Amino acid sequence: MLFPLSRRGLLVALTGALCWPLAWAQGATVAPVFPFAAPSAAMPLPPELAARAFVLQDLSSQQTLAARNADQPVEPASLTKLMTAYLAFQAVQSGKLTLTQSVPVSERAWRAGITGPSRSFLTANSRVKVDDLLRGMIVQSGNDASVVLAEAVGGTVENFVAMMNRQAQAFGLKATTFKNPDGQTAPGHRSTARELSVLALRLVTDFPQALPYYASKEFTFGGIRQPNRNLLLWRDPTVDGLKTSYTDASGYCLIATAQRVTPSGPRRLLSVVIGATSPETRANESQKLLNWGYGAFDMVKLFDANKPVTTAPVWKGQSSSVRLGRAAPVTVVVPRGQAGGLKATVARNDPLVAPLTQGQTVGTLKITLAGQPWQDVPLNTLDAVPSAGWFGRLWDAIRLGVK
Repeated sequence: MLFPLSRRGLLVALTGALCWPLAWAQGATVAPVFPFAAPSAAMPLPPELAARAFVLQDLSSQQTLAARNADQPVEPASLTKLMTAYLAFQAVQSGKLTLTQSVPVSERAWRAGITGPSRSFLTANSRVKVDDLLRGMIVQSGNDASVVLAEAVGGTVENFVAMMNRQAQAFGLKATTFKNPDGQTAPGHRSTARELSVLALRLVTDFPQALPYYASKEFTFGGIRQPNRNLLLWRDPTVDGLKTSYTDASGYCLIATAQRVTPSGPRRLLSVVIGATSPETRANESQKLLNWGYGAFDMVKLFDANKPVTTAPVWKGQSSSVRLGRAAPVTVVVPRGQAGGLKATVARNDPLVAPLTQGQTVGTLKITLAGQPWQDVPLNTLDAVPSAGWFGRLWDAIRLGVK
């Protein structure tokens, strides 16, 4: 059932100040399976990019702003290390590893370093702190550091790769399969630009402590200084990540994220550019895409976190109604200057019958722009509603039957 919001209610919502990006608000964790809303047909056209595939995501509203060949299979190369980092930070958070803990460098890890151009120059049979390994993998893109972390977390590389693929499935990544933790070319090792953007989102939202690592311009280990290959860190002070990669098959790739202070407040974007022809080109095209995303859109906060969008009747419950909203702010981006064309209605899954758990999805906020579908936002119960006693349930059952 559709329930239009009052004109005054929507106007009040549209005049709210811009919120922090959704994924950063109150430490919210993004739901699995493609959290980004598909781009509307009313989206402005993105710039032409010299790349085989790209996608631009707005993390504040969880909208896809632009995409080309975003679901085309690609070799993820060193972008694979985003999943290795995710599992490593997960192990640190759980206490399985500590940043100051020293772990052994195996012969296998050492060989992974000497067989490719990306390495941290680790010495076989030495011991290295987890914090240095993270910096080596993230800043230097060290294949050897990646394998050491994989062995420290999974026990063996094979066990760790199985963990990587289970985590990908938990994220809803259906086109992604990992064969190793460092991204070296292997049959069946694949992903897509869109799925890599989801992985990047999960890393920076579930483990925001990772961002300072990705923002580091250089790292010195064993007396060898290596710069971060993300050229945007030197060119754009709002860029604080994320990861470069290259193989002959994939070309030059870059996942970049930036946070800029707009007239309404901070706003974060994430871009994935696949298959550029050089390090300079991947940086230039990523910058072009980010600049377009900030310049072509305005962001509007419709509702604050944990504030009701509407109140819905409840049957057979200890309460006769429940507040519907979101645990994080409800925001939307629109083409610049078009916020006045926003309208919203609530579609509920009536009848709502207790028991209802807090956070249960029971409806949708359907947002239109100038009469065209723009974005659907799930609505959740802000409170739990336990079942009523037997008499209350019986009475409401009779009323529902009559209704």
